[in-house]
Amino acid sequence: MDFRTQTASLDALANVSADALVVIVAGEAVPAGLDAALSALLKDAVKLGDFEFKAGKALTLLRPAGVKAARVVFAAAGKATVKAARAAVQNAVGQLKGRGAAHAAIAFAGFDAVSDALVEQTVLAVRDAVYVYRHTKPSAPKAGAFNKLSLLAGKDDAKAVKTGLARGLAIAEGIELAREAANRPGNYCTPSYLADEVKALGRTHGLKVEVLDHKACEKLGMGSFLSVAKGSDEPLRFIVARYEGAAKTQAPVVLVGKGITFDSGGISLKPGAEMDEMKFDMGGAASVLGTLRAVAELKPKINLVAIIAACENMPSGRALKPGDVVTSMSGQTIEILNTDAEGRLILCDALTYAERFKPAVVVDVATLTGACVIALGGVRSGMYASDDELAASLLAAGEAAQDLCWRMPLDEEYEEGLKSNFADVANVGSRAGGSITAAMFLKRFASKYRWGHLDIAGTAWKGGAAKGGTGRPVGLLTHFVLSQVR
Repeated sequence: MDFRTQTASLDALANVSADALVVIVAGEAVPAGLDAALSALLKDAVKLGDFEFKAGKALTLLRPAGVKAARVVFAAAGKATVKAARAAVQNAVGQLKGRGAAHAAIAFAGFDAVSDALVEQTVLAVRDAVYVYRHTKPSAPKAGAFNKLSLLAGKDDAKAVKTGLARGLAIAEGIELAREAANRPGNYCTPSYLADEVKALGRTHGLKVEVLDHKACEKLGMGSFLSVAKGSDEPLRFIVARYEGAAKTQAPVVLVGKGITFDSGGISLKPGAEMDEMKFDMGGAASVLGTLRAVAELKPKINLVAIIAACENMPSGRALKPGDVVTSMSGQTIEILNTDAEGRLILCDALTYAERFKPAVVVDVATLTGACVIALGGVRSGMYASDDELAASLLAAGEAAQDLCWRMPLDEEYEEGLKSNFADVANVGSRAGGSITAAMFLKRFASKYRWGHLDIAGTAWKGGAAKGGTGRPVGLLTHFVLSQVR
């Protein structure tokens, strides 16, 4: 889709040439300064009961008098906030689907200014609304919406619009890349596929990429990671990519993604119902891949290392068994009480590997626990952090990106449940506080640097009729990385 900016004052929107003019309306009355012809149309619609100034309301008018655009869509935002505006934009795009409008122009009325955040979220809302997965479904219908979008704003807002457009497009590309990877079935999206995607990204964006195979991981002593992969015929891949936008002496931000491309549960086999959704268990890896793409597009002055530990978790005669004890790269031994708690087993070795970069901060991202879904649902990702400043940065990044998280506790008492009679630590505790004990497990392997953990089990994908990857938390992670630029 072609996104562009166009200078147009609010009082002259009737002169804008487009197949559809979309006006996002905030407030409880006709906004001051709105074009006279559009104001008249809006007042008539309200008087006739066809439109209300309530969030979720929208109205489409065909060939309205006094307006150049063939269609006018009024979409009510209610409050003059970025969040409300995004919902209104999504609603407006829904009004245009299947109507043959190739070029749409979007304006905002009733807002104090057209901010960079407003533009960013508009781009993301539109790209989300028109996304259609096709890779294994060539018969999928076309999006049925426009292919050109003009963002309308006055001269005073031009700089903010340019900034928001660039950031929004980069994040949108990252989200789409993450969604495409997550939506591919497990027989398409394998560890090798993820490695190839990172290599391709490296070629196009000048990244340094290294892919470690089984032998290399064995040499490094990644016994925990290797133990998960050994039940599968699909070879594991340990993927490391480096974006270097700052001096080599500057400590990097490191992102670590869980890349279980299919999770059967292993010997602790999952129930058959909805097991197909376990292709999404590489959502953490997908979001790290997408963030890497967004950051490479934006070219901030920062160093970023992306680490993806990728394998399958399958049952076989070679598979890890409950009761086995494995030795991690850190030297700590782990008693396996449940082979379906495999994500932490691959992440712990990746977290140890991250030490070699002498990082400024490390954030791991994983579809780690069903317990987090019970705690937070699909609205916010669970967030854990080793210090308050890091937690505040992650929360702020989520708010800025409209990709929310919520801080969870890391009290030492939660570690009691991970004690083992046969190893340094058990890989699971009791069901109570399951997301927290999983984070406490990871914390043991991240003691040498500032560390954050995002449990995205509830936010990385949707089930039911809307089944598919969401691309979260690419937005949060991108904003976080940008916030770390010094």
